[in-house]
Amino acid sequence: MSLRTRMVLVAGVAVAIAVIAVAAGSYLGTRSSLLGQTDQSLQRVAAPVLARAQGPRGVFSPTPAPPGDAGQGGGCGGIGDQDEGLALDRPPEQAFGGASGTFTLVCPDGRTYSPPSDQYPIPATAQAKAIAASGRGQYFTDMTVNQHHIRVMVTGIAWRGALMTALPLDSVDNELSNQVVLLLVIGGVGILLAALLGFLVARTALAPIARFTRQTESIAANPERIEHERLDVIGSDELARLARTFNQTLDALERSVQAQRNLVADASHELRTPIATIRANLQLMRDEDLLSPEDRAALRADVIEELDELTALVADVVELARGTKASGEPDEVRLDAVVRDAIERGRRRAPGLTFQQVIEPTLVRGEPDRISRAVTNLLDNAAKWSPQGGGVEVTLHRGTLTIRDHGPGFNEDDLAFVFDRFHRAKEARSKPGSGLGLAIVRQAAEAHGGFAEAANAPDGGAVLRVSFGPTLELEDVPADYAADARYARQAR
Repeated sequence: MSLRTRMVLVAGVAVAIAVIAVAAGSYLGTRSSLLGQTDQSLQRVAAPVLARAQGPRGVFSPTPAPPGDAGQGGGCGGIGDQDEGLALDRPPEQAFGGASGTFTLVCPDGRTYSPPSDQYPIPATAQAKAIAASGRGQYFTDMTVNQHHIRVMVTGIAWRGALMTALPLDSVDNELSNQVVLLLVIGGVGILLAALLGFLVARTALAPIARFTRQTESIAANPERIEHERLDVIGSDELARLARTFNQTLDALERSVQAQRNLVADASHELRTPIATIRANLQLMRDEDLLSPEDRAALRADVIEELDELTALVADVVELARGTKASGEPDEVRLDAVVRDAIERGRRRAPGLTFQQVIEPTLVRGEPDRISRAVTNLLDNAAKWSPQGGGVEVTLHRGTLTIRDHGPGFNEDDLAFVFDRFHRAKEARSKPGSGLGLAIVRQAAEAHGGFAEAANAPDGGAVLRVSFGPTLELEDVPADYAADARYARQAR
C-alpha cells in the first residue's frame, strides 16, 4: 500500500469517526429533546385526572379503601367507570387516545382498570405494580403494545394505587427516522468529500517527495551524476529541511566518492615505482651468472627492500580504506601504556636518538591496534626528521599526545596539507615512505572523536598534537607512573 493511499485512508477514517460521533450526538440530543417534550405532554394530559384523584377528603391517603367498598364496573377502592373521584373515560380519536392520551388505573393489589372506550389497555409492569402498592412515586418508560410505540408515565395516587398515562410516539419516531436518513446522507457525502480532499492533499504534499524519489533513483542508476544533482530548496518547512538534508547527503557522498577515486589513483601511482623496480631487478636476476657476487647480493637486498616498501604501502592503503568507521566494539585503552610501548620500539629502531617523555596515566575508549599504529607513525615521522644525536620529546597531558622533534620543521606552505594522503614535501621525496603515515594518524584520531594538528616550534622543529577522544576516569594509578605524574603537574 502506497503512502498516498494510507494518507487518504487515514483522512477518510478520521472524518468518518468525527461524522459518526457528531451524528450520534445529534441523534441522541434530538431524541432526548423529543422525549422530554412528550413527557411534558404526559404531565399536562394527566394533570386533571391526578387533581380529581385527591378524593372527597381533598388529600391523598396511602390507606386503601376497605375491602367491602369495591365499586361496580371493575374499579378499585369504590371507583368505577363514572366514579366522581376519577373519570377515566375518553372518546378515542386514534390508537391510545392520540393527543388526549390513554389511562389505566393500577389498583394496590395489582388489578388494572381501563375505560371500556380504550381499545388497547396499558399493561402494568412490575415497577408500576410496586408504585401502586406504595401509592407514591413516578417514572417514565417506553412500551410497544399491539405494534404501537407509546410513552408511558406511571404516577402513584395514594390509596387508589397508580395511574398509567400513555401517548403514542408515532410523530417522535417519524422525526427520528427522518433525522437518521438525513444524517446518513450528510455523513456519506462528508466522508466521500473528505476522501477526495485527502487524495488531493496527499498528492500535493507528496509531490516533492516523489520528485526526491525520482532524482534518487536517477542517481542510484548513474552515480556519475552525483555532483550534478541538487534538490531545489524552497521555504523553511519540513520538506525544505528534507531537501537540505538530502543535499548534504549528496555532498557527503560526493566527497566520499571523490576521496575513493583519489585514493585509488594515488595508490596506483605510488605502486608503479616499487613494482617497476622489482620487475627490473627480476629481469637482471635472469643473468645473475654474469654479475659479481657483490652485485647479486645488492640486487637481492634491493628486491627485499622494495618488497618491504610495497608491503608497507599496501598495508597503509588498506588502513586508509577503512575510513573512520569502527571495525569492532571499542574497548578501554591505556593510552599511556600504548605510548610507552611505542617509545621503546622507537628507541630500538633509532638508537642514535634520545626520547624524552612526560606521560600521564590516561584511559580512552577505542580500538587498541588503530591507536597503537597511529602513535607509532607519529614517532617514526619524528625519528625520520630528527638529526643524528638529536632528541624527540613526547608528552601525554590531559588526553593530548604531543610529539616534537628538532628537525627542520614544516614549510609554511605545507602545514595545511601535512595530514593529506600521499602528500610529501619536496624535502621528503628523497626519503623512504609513501606519504600515508600522517593521514592514517588523522583518520584514527577522527575515528575516535579526536583531532590531529601540526605546527612548528618557535625554536625549530615540528610539533604534532593528537587526541583520541575524551578521556575516562582512571581509578588505579601504578606506582611506576609517579615520576611522570610529577613532571606532568610541573608542565601544567
